[in-house]
Order: sequence, then C-alpha cells, then structure tokens
Amino acid sequence: MRCWRDLGGLGTLMTLGGHWGQWEHQGHWGVGDTGDSGDRGGIWDIGDIWSTGDIEDIGDIGDIEGTLGTLGYLGTGGSWGCLSSWGVAWGMSPSVPNVPNVPPVSPEYVVRHWQEDAFFGEQFLSGVNPVLLRRCRRLPPNFPVSEAVVAPSLGPATSLRREMEAGNIYLADYGVLQGIPTALIDGRPTFVAAPLCLLHQRPNGDLLPLAIQLSQEPGPSAPLFVPQDPPWLWALAKVWVRSAEFQVHEALTHLLRSHLLGEVFALATLRRLPPQHPLFKLLVPHTRFTVQIGALARRFLLNPGGAVALGRRGLLALVARGLRALRWRSLVLPRDLRHRGVAATKCHHFGCDATKVWRAIRRFVTSLLSLYYPADGAVAQDSELQEWVREIFRRAFLGRPRSGVPSRLETRRDLVTFVTAVIFNCSALHAATNSGQFELSAFPPNAPAAMREPPPTCKAALSEQEFLAALPAMNTTATVLAVLWVLRNEPMDMRPLGHYPERHFTESAPRRLIRRFRRRLRRISRQIRARNAALERPYPYLDPENIENSVAI
Repeated sequence: MRCWRDLGGLGTLMTLGGHWGQWEHQGHWGVGDTGDSGDRGGIWDIGDIWSTGDIEDIGDIGDIEGTLGTLGYLGTGGSWGCLSSWGVAWGMSPSVPNVPNVPPVSPEYVVRHWQEDAFFGEQFLSGVNPVLLRRCRRLPPNFPVSEAVVAPSLGPATSLRREMEAGNIYLADYGVLQGIPTALIDGRPTFVAAPLCLLHQRPNGDLLPLAIQLSQEPGPSAPLFVPQDPPWLWALAKVWVRSAEFQVHEALTHLLRSHLLGEVFALATLRRLPPQHPLFKLLVPHTRFTVQIGALARRFLLNPGGAVALGRRGLLALVARGLRALRWRSLVLPRDLRHRGVAATKCHHFGCDATKVWRAIRRFVTSLLSLYYPADGAVAQDSELQEWVREIFRRAFLGRPRSGVPSRLETRRDLVTFVTAVIFNCSALHAATNSGQFELSAFPPNAPAAMREPPPTCKAALSEQEFLAALPAMNTTATVLAVLWVLRNEPMDMRPLGHYPERHFTESAPRRLIRRFRRRLRRISRQIRARNAALERPYPYLDPENIENSVAI
C-alpha cells in the first residue's frame, strides 16, 4: 500500500497503473481489443445470458466471466440479433404490457419499460445519477427549442413559456462531455455525444422529454428530436442521452465525487487527526475500506483494454474537467438542491430521502461536536482540525479558491456543515450512485457503455437493425454486465449508517447521541418503506438500512 504522501493527492491519484486480481486480463473499462467482430443472430441475444439460469448462482468475477465466456459472449464483437428476444430470460417480451410478477427494482422492470418516456424521465429524479437535472427558467442560447417544436407534446392548453414560468421545465445538459476523446473497442471507434435534453413535469409528477439535441452546437447537422419522430429514431435519441448519462455518472458522480473524494477524506483523517481526537473517532468508521477500494478501482478502471467508450484517456480527461468544475455547494446537499432548483420537485425520491438523511446526520454531528467545541473559538484554535481541513482543500480540490471549499474553519456552524458533508458523501451519496447500477444499467439500451455509430445528423426513419447497430456489441455488453454484477454486491459484513461496533466513543454522552441517531434513522427507514409500498417502482437506495457507513465497494 502506498502512503498518501506518495500519492500526491487527487491531482495524481488517477495516474497509478496496475491491475485488480482477476480483472487483469480484461481491463474492463479501458481501451483495447476484446474479441472478434462476428455478428450473431437468433438465440444469440442478451436474453440468453439470463435464460441459462446460471447467472443468479454466480458469486465472484472469475465465475461470471467463465460463464459468459462459455456462452460465447466475451469473444463476440458483433451486434445483438433483435430486441424482441431480450426479455426471453424474464419470461416476457418487451412489447407485451402488464406482464405480472416482474420485480419493481430489477433489470426485468427496465426491459419492460425502457422505451417509455415516463421511465426515461423518472431516472433523472430517482436513478443512479440524480444530481444533474436542473430547473430551466430560460433556454440556453445553444438549444433553440421553439414553441412550435414542443407544442404537440405540451398540448393546446399551455405553452413552453408558461410552463417555464411555472417551474415545470427541466434541463439535462451534458456539455462536460464535449470534445472528450473516445477509445477503440475491437479495433472500431466508439462515440460519445454531449446532448441537451429538455423535459416537462406534468401535474401528476411524470417527467417527460420534450426535445433532445445531440450536440452542444446547433445547426442543420444537430436536429431537435421530439417524441413525434419515427419510433426507432426517437428511441435512439433517448439512448444517446442515456449513454451520456452512463459516462457522466460513472466518471464524475460515482468515481470522482464518491470514491476519489472519499479517499481524500479518509487519508486526511488518518494523517492529520490523532486517534484520540473526537473528529477521528467520529469519522474513522466512515473511512472503512475506502482506501483499499480506491486503489483497486483505479487499477481496474484504468487498465488498457475494455468496454467503455471513453477509455483510459477519455476517463482521465473527463475526471480532470469535472474536478475543475466541482464546487463546494454541490457537496452540501441543501445548497445543491436549491441551486439546481429541484428542492420542491415532485416525485423526486432522491431529493426527499437524501434531505431526511442529511438532516439526521447534521443533527447528530451538531449535538456530538457541541460536547467538544463549546464555542467558535475552540474551532478556530484547534490546530489539528485546521490541518485536516487544509489537507482536504489542497489534496482534493488542488487548493483552488474558486471551488468554494473552505481552507480553514472559524465557527461551529461551518464545522458542522463540513463534517456533515464528508459523512453524507461517504455514505448516502455513494449508496444513491452505486446501489442501483446493476438494476438500471444491465439492459444495454437503458445505459449503453459504448455507442458504435456516430449520433444521427438527420431525422430519417430508422429500422430496428439500424438501431441495434449503434448499441454496444455483445462482448461489450457481457463485460459491462460482469462489472455491474460485482458492484451490486455489498460487503458481507456491511455496516449500515450509524452502526459503530468499534465503540471509539466510550463516554456516556456521545454513546447516548449515537443511540438517538440510530433511532432517527430507523424512523426514516420506516417512512421510506411505507412510501415505497405505494410506488410502482420503489426507491430503496437511501433507506438507512441500505446505506453503508463508508465507500466500501
């Protein structure tokens, strides 16, 4: 294990090489050759992966790769045969509605609903990347959506301007992907778009797409796609948005904000705070396994060879760009929700549940730290605390004042906010961005890791085969499936939020506050489960019983 001094902070954190055990021969997320390029049709569809009945019994990555390799998927770089048989393994067809006995939080549910505009929109609120969407009061100048373009979707009783004024229009902007280099897979180029997607929330809470532009530069070669376009064309436009969502989620929301920042928080705590310090006792349970999983993740994410369009070079470029744009307000949940204008958005299950968890953490942190910092002066005079904050400012945010990250804390209020943000991002945010990956991303059209054709530049109708030709190849799909299967499995000794078996605090007062914190979390858990019982697709990821204390996988 390298020491933190050798790592040099987040600026060099992404440059370490190496491999992760059995991942070495695949290099799953990087650049390189993964097999032949022969097409297969008929039974050679993604549904067959599941119809073998073997996947559910697979435990580790070696087993799943062996099964997928035996079936021929890892060595087949061609297109899937057709969409209609992708649901065979679930005992259903994607075209047959109202099939009973489909689990509500599962890849099967995605197979049944992926083409629905309402499900497409719902994932901005309750998917694995719920931190991108923002309320749109004014269209950006590079997104020329007119009243006439969206009138068929909005209907005659309203207008785009009226819905904007009412706060019902939202924007998903993937401009951060503009110009990011992509990789070769099987010797073929892959493609990433930087789309803009405009959405409208109806009175019933459904969030529906109104228009999609697959480039940041409007013009004849960047048409506006709308729900009235030919079905496969509209489906492809949405798939391009979902592919951009996959890249941003994995590189920025999950890797950068959860894993890499979590590792800096962990190492700063271990380096700058002595074990007897109250902040060390409070924070060390939220660093469990974080350094280890960070080292492993860097190695398998950045190996040459793999299945994600960005590859090693593109991933590094995107993380660097994301770090430059990262602001302290985005790590402080209430400020982030207000800044993006989604604090009061209907059916925003992430926002609702995250707010409850944030408040519970903040209340606990406030009460506990007041035992050791009776006044603001005690904060300002704690040299070890100030070194800890300065380490995070320098190592995680590269000492950039524009980030808004404090380099020094002067008041108890600022200390509480800082510590709450650290705990929340190491626990709840990681749960929200990691736990649903397999369920929502295993079905390729809902989260394509690597598009094989460039974005459409005209509005000509497409066939199903032309649609499939743009999606990830069979071996890419199988490799991504293997990775997601591993990421879905929480540690066998998972420690839910608020569970501190090491008993770093031995005094009666902090132990009493810990018990009170856990009672609040149990109440939140009951509320979330009662809400979920009435939902068609529950949102369980921020149930405190499902939140790991730390970034442990």
